[in-house]
Amino acid sequence: MSRQLAARAALALFALALPALGQDLKSFEERTTLHKLANGWTFILVERPTAPVFAFCTLADVGSAQEVPGITGLAHMFEHMAFKGGPKIGTRDWTSEKKALEAVETAYAAYQAERLSPKSDLKKVETLLAELRARQQEASSFIDETGSFDTILAREGATGINAMTGPDDTRYFYSLASNKLELFAFLESERFLHPVFREFYQERDVVQEERRMGENSPFGRLLDQFQTTAFEAHPYKQPTVGYMSDLQSFTATDAQKFFDTYYAPSNLITVIVGDIKPAAVIPVLEKYFGRIAARPGPQPLRTVEPPQDAEKIVVLENAAQPIYLEGYHKPANTHPDQPVYDAIDDIFSRGRTSRLYRTLVRDKKLAVQAGSFSGYPGTKYPNLWAIFAMPAYGVTNEQVQEVVHAEIARLQNEDVTDEELTKFKTRTKADLLRNMRDNQTLADLLADQQRLYGDWRELFHYLDRIDKVTKADIRRVANETFQKNNRTVAMSKTRTSATKESTR
Repeated sequence: MSRQLAARAALALFALALPALGQDLKSFEERTTLHKLANGWTFILVERPTAPVFAFCTLADVGSAQEVPGITGLAHMFEHMAFKGGPKIGTRDWTSEKKALEAVETAYAAYQAERLSPKSDLKKVETLLAELRARQQEASSFIDETGSFDTILAREGATGINAMTGPDDTRYFYSLASNKLELFAFLESERFLHPVFREFYQERDVVQEERRMGENSPFGRLLDQFQTTAFEAHPYKQPTVGYMSDLQSFTATDAQKFFDTYYAPSNLITVIVGDIKPAAVIPVLEKYFGRIAARPGPQPLRTVEPPQDAEKIVVLENAAQPIYLEGYHKPANTHPDQPVYDAIDDIFSRGRTSRLYRTLVRDKKLAVQAGSFSGYPGTKYPNLWAIFAMPAYGVTNEQVQEVVHAEIARLQNEDVTDEELTKFKTRTKADLLRNMRDNQTLADLLADQQRLYGDWRELFHYLDRIDKVTKADIRRVANETFQKNNRTVAMSKTRTSATKESTR
C-alpha cells in the first residue's frame, strides 16, 4: 500500500472511531467526580479500573507570569524545593534542623546585605560567605537521604516522578499502585502543608547552571530575545528560569512568601485517574489534604500587554546555524478563535504533507526544518502564534522569510482545501482519543481545563468548537492576526569574519 493510501486508510479508521468516542465522552461524566475540600482545594477523580494503578497531576495556578522584578525564577525554584520534604520527611532531627536552617537564613541575610551594598567590603564579604558555608554544612548534617521524598516514592514503586514549571502553572505528577493511595495523600499533603527549604542556596546554584545551559544554546538565546522583544509590559517577557541576577539574590524567605501567596489550597487542583473508588478516596483526601488551612488566594494579574503598533526585528549574531522565527500576538487560548489557530497550525506544520514542510523543506529546499506553534510562551493570557525555520546550508533568513510571507498571504487570500480542513478535524479528535487512553496525560489535560475554564468538561466541549471551524474562519483570523504591525521577527545569523573584525 502506498504512503498516501495508508494515510487515507488511517484517517478513515479514525473517522469510524469518532462515534464511539462520542459515546465515551457521554459516559465519561458518570465515571468522574469533582470534590472540593472546605479549604478550597479542588479534586477531580476519574475511575478507570483497567490496571491496579493511578496517575495524578497536582496543578498550582502559578508560574513565572506571577513573578515580579527581583524574584524571577522563583516559581521554578519552588518546584525544586517541593521535593525536599517537610518536618516529617527527609530529616534526622527536625527540631535541631529548624534552628540550623534559621541560622542559614540569618547568615545569608548578612552576606547578601554586604554583597549588595554600594560600599561593599570584599574582605567582609568573604568572611560572611565563609560563615554562611559553615551554617549550610551544619544544616545539611540533619538531612536524611534514605527518607527523602524521592527515595520513599522510588522504594514504593512510583514511576514518572517529576514536576515542571511554565509561565502559567507549576505541576507535580507520578504514578503509583492503587493500594498506595494513602501514602500518596500523606506525602503530597505534607509537602504543601509545611515545605522545608533544605539546601535552598545549593539548589539555587543548580538552577543557575540551568540558566547558563540555556544561554549556551543558540535557539535558547534567540527565544529569549524573541520573547523580550515581543512583549513590552506583560510578564510573559520574563524567562521562566529567571534572570541570572535574580537567581543570585532571591532568598528562602522570598520563597516562603511566594508559597504562602500562591500555594493557597484554593489555587490548587489535583486530578487522579486510575483504579480508584471516589467513595473510598474522598475520606482519605479529607483526612490528609484537609489538614491544610484555608487562606486567601492570590490576586489576579493586573498587567495587560498593549496592542503592538509596529513591526519589531531583533538579530542575534553568533557562530551557529541561522534560525528564523516570527510571531504574532493573539488572544488567550480560552478565546473562541483558538480552534482556528489550531487549524492553522495543523495545516501549516503537521507532518510531511503540511504547507511549510512541502514548500520550504521538500520543494524549494530552503530549510531543513520548519513549523508553527500557538500559545507561546503561555496560554492563560494573550500570547503568540509563531513560525520557525532552520535555513539550509547557504540559505539566508531573508530567503526563508519571503516564502513564509507568501504562505501567510496565501492563507489570507485563498480558502484552505476541504481535505486540509477535514484532516485537521479528524486528527484532532483522534489525538484526544489517544490522549484519553493514558492516565497521566488525561490527568494533565483535565487539570488544564479546570484551571483555564473552571470546568474540566471543556476538554470535550472543545470537540464541538473544532467541528464549527470553517474556511472563512481561517481566512478571517489570518487577516486579523498576520499583519506587519503585529509581527515580531527574531533571526539568528552566522557571524562573519568582517563582523568579528568590526567589534574589536
